[in-house]
Amino acid sequence: MTTAAENEILTRTGPGTPLGELMRQYWIPAAKSSELKADGDPVRILLMSEQLVAFRDTNGKVGIMDHRCPHRCASLFFGRNEEGGIRCVYHGWKFDAEGNCLDMANVPPHQDFKHKVHAKAYKTAERNGLVWVYMGKEQANPPPLPELESTLVPEEDIQILFIQRECNWLQGTEGELDTSHLGFLHFGSVKKEAYVEGALEQHVVENRAPEYKYAETDYGTMYGAYRPAGPGETYWRQGHFLWPMWTMPPICSIDNNLLLRGYVPMDDTHTMMVYLMHKDAVLPGAKTARQDIVGTGGWNFIPNGTGWLDRFRLSDNKLNDYNINRETQRTQSYTGITGINLQDQAVAESMGEIVDRTEEHLAPSDQMITRTRRHIVKAAQTYAKDGTLPKSASDPSVYRSVRGGQFIAPEGADWVESYKQKLDAAPLKAPLPLAAE
Repeated sequence: MTTAAENEILTRTGPGTPLGELMRQYWIPAAKSSELKADGDPVRILLMSEQLVAFRDTNGKVGIMDHRCPHRCASLFFGRNEEGGIRCVYHGWKFDAEGNCLDMANVPPHQDFKHKVHAKAYKTAERNGLVWVYMGKEQANPPPLPELESTLVPEEDIQILFIQRECNWLQGTEGELDTSHLGFLHFGSVKKEAYVEGALEQHVVENRAPEYKYAETDYGTMYGAYRPAGPGETYWRQGHFLWPMWTMPPICSIDNNLLLRGYVPMDDTHTMMVYLMHKDAVLPGAKTARQDIVGTGGWNFIPNGTGWLDRFRLSDNKLNDYNINRETQRTQSYTGITGINLQDQAVAESMGEIVDRTEEHLAPSDQMITRTRRHIVKAAQTYAKDGTLPKSASDPSVYRSVRGGQFIAPEGADWVESYKQKLDAAPLKAPLPLAAE
């Protein structure tokens, strides 16, 4: 059982918390590149319980900094993004994307001390449609960007979605590590006959109670959920937790499951799900389209506003019970909620803003969750004690040959070796990372 003290470590990510300080030693996705226009409107970003403002300067460089002007703490959200910096409208002080004070407009030149003033700004980087921020201690020498396969794909070949959730970051993350829920929450009303013969997901609805393998890795943790397949064969669904908040669920065949989901803490009760999926990722074969089985899975967004919690909110939400249709639940869909993604959203948020994990009664099917919790707590405590970081914090290459996915292997074959062989043979590959970014 997870104790109250462990749950506190797992769920608190603000400044000064053990896990929050550890997460800050990694690059974190903060925004879509498309959200920020050169000399355009500043954007409020709530990240790791810090209120930040993001802008793109005249030359295209992104700045992400504390929203408070270091002069009198007026919000730079109201600032003028102009001529290579953001200018506070209160007294005209101006800062570049790195936080350097460029001008003290209300101070006579002979009393100017701008060289002594610096806004709290974080290192930023961009790659293939994502803006990253590094909030750690080594601002002068941050680690390289992680070599996560989906982030190396050109922007035109990858779908990037941001979706806000009103719950703690770990609830979404653990949903991705819980593969046995697929046969109930999503496919509870689906029969084997819905699939073409030989489709991998046939095995999910034939046997809704898989067994599990688990391993720790340099990038985090991995699991293999397995069931009997054909004679002499085993069906595997393999997924991963990758530091600091990434998951790779086995949505498709490992051949093309170039997919990544991150659960980025906005604060302790709000999360930004960052979803990347390759355009050529193909969902498992059914006789009809998957939406005919579980409902159309598109996202319906409320238009973005300008508040701290006003980005990428869904119109199907807890205020309208995710538009659950009870008649559909009785006759067609296990949940009555339309689409796999919204079903996950509803369940994660239904647990409350932060789950009290001392109330759980966990089963063998939860071992990836329980062991990943222990892995996270141990890493956070170790970093707090002596500053030792996981290898993934400084070595981006540990993420390079990692992918979730489904596959068939010979019965009795080593699961990790089978996974590596399938991944090596996969036809869909991301390009190698650039030498310098």
